[in-house]
Amino acid sequence: MKWYNICNKISLLLQAIWCAVLYFIIEAICRHSVSAAWVYMTQKPLVFAYNAGLIFVSMLIVYLFHKRIFWRILISIFWLLLGLINGILLLYRVTPFTGPDVKLLGDGLAIARKYLPPYGVYICYVVLGIIGILMIILLIVSPRYKEKIRYRYVVPFVIVSIAAFFGITQLALEKRVLSNYFGNIAFAYEDYGYPYCLTTTLFNTGISMPRDYSENEIRRIADSEKNLPETAEGEYPNIIFLQLESFFDPTLVNYLKISEDPIPNFRRLMKDYSSGYFKVPSVGAGTANTEFETITGMSLHYFGPGEYPYKSILLEKTCESAPYVLKTLGYTCHAIHNNEANFYGRKNVFPNLGFDTFVSEEYMEEEDQKNPLGWVKDKILTKEILKCLNYSEGPDYIYTISVQGHGDYPTEPILEDPVISVTGSPTEEMNCKWEYYVNQVYEMDLFVQELVEALSDYPEKVVLVMYGDHLPTMDLTVEDLKNKYLFQTEYVVWDNFGLEPKKDNIASYQMAAEIMDRTGIHEGTIFRYHQARRSTKNYQVDLETLQYDMLYGKAYCYGGTSPYLKSAMRLGLYDVTLDGLELGRKWDYSYYVRGTNFTPSSQVKLNGEWYDTVYVNPTTLIISGTELSDFDRLSVVQRSNSSTRRALSKSYDRAVYAILDESQWKIAVQEEG
Repeated sequence: MKWYNICNKISLLLQAIWCAVLYFIIEAICRHSVSAAWVYMTQKPLVFAYNAGLIFVSMLIVYLFHKRIFWRILISIFWLLLGLINGILLLYRVTPFTGPDVKLLGDGLAIARKYLPPYGVYICYVVLGIIGILMIILLIVSPRYKEKIRYRYVVPFVIVSIAAFFGITQLALEKRVLSNYFGNIAFAYEDYGYPYCLTTTLFNTGISMPRDYSENEIRRIADSEKNLPETAEGEYPNIIFLQLESFFDPTLVNYLKISEDPIPNFRRLMKDYSSGYFKVPSVGAGTANTEFETITGMSLHYFGPGEYPYKSILLEKTCESAPYVLKTLGYTCHAIHNNEANFYGRKNVFPNLGFDTFVSEEYMEEEDQKNPLGWVKDKILTKEILKCLNYSEGPDYIYTISVQGHGDYPTEPILEDPVISVTGSPTEEMNCKWEYYVNQVYEMDLFVQELVEALSDYPEKVVLVMYGDHLPTMDLTVEDLKNKYLFQTEYVVWDNFGLEPKKDNIASYQMAAEIMDRTGIHEGTIFRYHQARRSTKNYQVDLETLQYDMLYGKAYCYGGTSPYLKSAMRLGLYDVTLDGLELGRKWDYSYYVRGTNFTPSSQVKLNGEWYDTVYVNPTTLIISGTELSDFDRLSVVQRSNSSTRRALSKSYDRAVYAILDESQWKIAVQEEG
């Protein structure tokens, strides 16, 4: 056929056009808007062309096969599915679909199960099944390229095209059309395109081996720490880190007009105690990365663009951290977070950072303590911190992660009677966002004062480090800020035993070493490095080499083998126990479940199935609607509070099974409790 022959002759041109159209569709899905995709295409034509070119190069493999139409459709569906996955994820979270998420695709639609309701998962299975069947049919009936494939020309052409595209990528990076550093991964996806960012986060991860990496080089770096004194003997203070979600001083925004100071307590503490600007690795998002830097002393600058070590290397190996180091001095190490334990995968990561306990929202009595967006208010953390301080006899290290200031902030008024009014934003929608945010910061500041007052009366030495993890997601620019820098918040170091106040700007990966230094602790490879080498020549170069050796290299700094073993971390400080069962009302079969340490997240399982549960108080739950019989099996499990209602890992369940035969009840509790 004449048209068929013409299409074959101009197939490269037609493929290029189709890739551009396909990429436009993908961006429209990811941005949830055709008009937004059009603005992106017209305002950033070079970035658009690069990403369309990336899809085009991936489709060049069709020239290695006779069934070209089949392979073009298959590759198009592959890219389209990736776009759909990202579009769906962005309906439920701020972070787009990244390289680490790709690795979950092989786990039986784990992404779908995590973010979709049950019927949505079934729909995914059905759709994928239909696509699979249609592709098999297409493979059978699709036309074949009738000419002989000249592999001696086609294979070099494909290889040269891929190599040339790598060269174009380097040129685009040099000309700053693209970037390989993502301060905010969500913004990076919007600025540099979904295919490029996904590919980069998939393949460009970890820390590249430095050119001068060797055992002698690591020994040289270690030798530079010899001027440090030995760790002081005696009583060590409790060390508390308080990471405040999206907390910073709103008065630093040039255009805002705020009716009163939203952070008077934090500002007073900054004046009276050690304080300064706090350099963080991200802006607008990336809580886990500020957290990673502060706990481990490692800089994210040397990792892949947009990488979250919590989703990559820390899922498979341990890492030197403040908990591991301080435990050698007798510390008990706790993590506290007033959100679910699954958030950022913390319940799986914290054992690889050496924590002994993790108190998440599921183990807190937080009923009726949520802000209008459903985030648990920070004021409940005071009680949880004090519980951890009283948990053991020796000193405690407590890393507390707040959540109240979390976005996405509302564009319409939802506060009934805001304490602080905000104006001055370019639009009324932004005024609403800022007013909501500022009032959350105001409440967080009240929590800071309450916590300081509680700790002031504590009979042991305490150091409290407080800081914001990043700026809020408000589309801020450098020109909007009085301090002219997006990657910093502010910190204050409060104590109750008279540390000399010190005004200094510091990076998040330097803070733990600074606190240890000021309290006479000189332990840990990377923390000693910061104490000895900060502000010296080649500080950053040697830091990169040291980080590579510790996480990806041959562990020369540890003599060839890391000394840090995964900790047997427990969720919650105390066991949830199941002690008894009482029949309440017979007409609706209401039962009182008696036990200890129940929370609003405690839920009954009956014969292996989740059962509607009413939380009454820490010792009582109520179930109703089904008459229980002898030998029914009942348990109480702490369950995630997210919309997906995930149970915590079985290895941390505080479940006690009981046979409802009265003569065997106590025996069952003793055996399985």
